[in-house]
Amino acid sequence: QRLLDVGEYRGFPGSIESIDCMHWEWKNCPTAWKGQYSRGHQKPTIVLEAVASYDLWIWHAFFGTPGTLNDINILHRSPVFDDILEGRAPKVSYSVNGHRYKMAYYLTDGIYPDWATFIQSIPRPEEQKACLFAARQEFVRKEVERAFGV
Repeated sequence: QRLLDVGEYRGFPGSIESIDCMHWEWKNCPTAWKGQYSRGHQKPTIVLEAVASYDLWIWHAFFGTPGTLNDINILHRSPVFDDILEGRAPKVSYSVNGHRYKMAYYLTDGIYPDWATFIQSIPRPEEQKACLFAARQEFVRKEVERAFGV
């Protein structure tokens, strides 16, 4: 509930924070596995998918997938939605522009699919409201990237 309250205070009612992936260099990757964990001529990496909040607390971590996978491939292997699929997701109810919603969402970057549980920025905002939304969404979404840097 605390995450939902903070999300609403920050202008994102129904938000349960940000999700993203990062590649972690694997210095001691076995030679036989390097092809599976390396992109092209880059060094081998292991991927961490995380959901992080404004206070840099990591609420979900899925670690160990090969570095050749992108965020979408990892999402399809991730247990991040297990609670929703098993009916254990928190009950939410909020209203935006006169529409009532009952599903929480994550703030994401542009690679994530167009699912109801993901809110992305506006790629090329033109109107003032769209520009404000894009700036705020990108600022709040980057909290997960800040958590990676800690």
